[in-house]
Amino acid sequence: MNAPQENNFGIVASQNVMIPMRDGVRLATDIYRPADDDGNALDGQFPVLVGRTSYDKSNPVIWIDAVAKAFVPRGYVVVLQDLRGRGDSEGTGDYFHTANQKEGLDGYDTIEWAAAQDWSNGRVGMVGASHGGIVQNMASLYRPPHLAALWVDVAPTNAFRWEVRQGGAMALHMYGALYLHGYDSQEIADNPAAIERIERGAERLSEEIWKQPFSEGNTPIAAVPNLEKVLMHYYRDGEYTDWWKQESLDHAQHYDRMADIPAVYSSGWYDPFAAETSEQFAHMTAKNSTPQRLILGPWNHVSMRGKGASFVGDVEFGSEAEWGDKVLNAERFRWFDRWLKDIDTGVEDDDPVRIFVMGGGDGSFDSGGRIQHGGEWRAEQEWPLARTAVTPFYMTADGGLNSEEQGHGETSVSWVHDPENPVPSISGNVTGFYEWIVLPDDLDSAYVPQRARMRSLIPDGPLHQKERDSTIVSKSRPVDTPALLADRADVNVFQTELLAEEVEVTGPIMVNLWVSSDSLDTDFTAKLIDVYPPSEEYPEGFHLPLEDSIRRARFREGYAAEKLMTPGEICEVQIELPPVSNLFAKGHRIRVDIASSNFPRFDVNPNTGEPIGRHTGTQKANNSMHTGGAHASSIMLPIIES
Repeated sequence: MNAPQENNFGIVASQNVMIPMRDGVRLATDIYRPADDDGNALDGQFPVLVGRTSYDKSNPVIWIDAVAKAFVPRGYVVVLQDLRGRGDSEGTGDYFHTANQKEGLDGYDTIEWAAAQDWSNGRVGMVGASHGGIVQNMASLYRPPHLAALWVDVAPTNAFRWEVRQGGAMALHMYGALYLHGYDSQEIADNPAAIERIERGAERLSEEIWKQPFSEGNTPIAAVPNLEKVLMHYYRDGEYTDWWKQESLDHAQHYDRMADIPAVYSSGWYDPFAAETSEQFAHMTAKNSTPQRLILGPWNHVSMRGKGASFVGDVEFGSEAEWGDKVLNAERFRWFDRWLKDIDTGVEDDDPVRIFVMGGGDGSFDSGGRIQHGGEWRAEQEWPLARTAVTPFYMTADGGLNSEEQGHGETSVSWVHDPENPVPSISGNVTGFYEWIVLPDDLDSAYVPQRARMRSLIPDGPLHQKERDSTIVSKSRPVDTPALLADRADVNVFQTELLAEEVEVTGPIMVNLWVSSDSLDTDFTAKLIDVYPPSEEYPEGFHLPLEDSIRRARFREGYAAEKLMTPGEICEVQIELPPVSNLFAKGHRIRVDIASSNFPRFDVNPNTGEPIGRHTGTQKANNSMHTGGAHASSIMLPIIES
């Protein structure tokens, strides 16, 4: 095996090269080429890495430091491009967040343009995270002949399923994300009043999220008409309509069209898109002849990259969890050196799957107050794991969670879901859900980086499930009375006895509930928690959230059509939880929380049965979950035998 090639070339840049697309629209592109000591571009042909972005191709951290300054000295040309209708590119009016119909063709044209240049060796790879991963998949759909390898990081592949309409509810982080895309949109670049409307709204996001139902002209997003159209689809289109079927929003339905080229798919257990990342890997592995790889770590949407960190939220995972750009690029060098330079870096001999199994730490607390949950990397040969034993754990009316079905008859637990006092989201798998910090009057916002002003409205990672200063709570009670979620009357806790031995759960999870309500429509939520034994720091035990999700009852039979509930009638509702890998230690408990809201992670069901996003009021719902007998509610856990 040869070591990855290490050169030390200089860099010469060409800014805002306007590359024409097939319809004549030109996209602004920065080109970074290897240079000699005098700053002159080197002769010769080099492999090309393309990054396409909706955020800013000249971002010094995300693109310049992490990609251009890392790869160009090693003998790559790096091509960074603003998407159509973004940044310095042409195409104003063609940008609709991720619902961009020309995205795949623009990617194709850019790749083929780069491959045809004198400085190119004809092999092109792509990198990028989130939207930068979406555009990789979109380009792959059109199979540009010179696209040779991908590294797709934290990319949604079906906006309806996980990004926006999870379980039939709206994942409100996408409402927050629209402020990011609205503030610097081309449509309002010369309209200070519109820019200010977006900015003020972002500064009041914790208030704006309560102003539902959203309607045309009445949210700050209305300052950008294209994005307001997107918001109304996001908020109201609960059925899987033709709008959702656009290939830019659901390219998962087109996996078979994607190029058969080497690709890495990476994500984290606390990233919103772990399910899609892992499913794309499984599908592409089954259809492709070229190597496909999957990496799933203990990260949120961003912590794999940048400076990196060994912790997320309140939880420390150990030094092995810390990647950042240094480790990530070492891995990407091996990957692209093999497929774009023909250097034998050994990647073909790597195991196809690397997962970080969380857990195994001693449960102590570091100086930052983070619990030492620990974990370790493990190589696997497939996903989901072939040796998985999917095991039902049954919920009982007395709050138990047992792997053996109870012999007693049917019982139920009941609670009141009050839309005016929803269960608050302590933390969650979110991205882009930022409230902007209000700047002092003497500080011009033009001189403060946009992202330096942001704090996540829902902390994006695992936090102990107790309210805190960051928690968005009902306006009907004081913020200064923090409560454990487990103590709320509308949160139903089901947990095992203290575990006599460790239990590993690795894979996707399904919750099967038998429910009834006195309302025509309501929601049911589920959250999987690793409960630590009591400690001095946490007398109630540390409640470590692993995964959560939701199901809107009117979509219990699917998303092709709605079916309202019949009051009092028992029906089955399934809640799909994204995959996770966690080792529940001896002496811990496995816990499932069932409720009817998780706000502002998801929009709150008004319980009226009115059209989605067009309700005229709210009402309380008396909800019940049934257990035992013919209506045994359960969670299906993917158990991995030791």
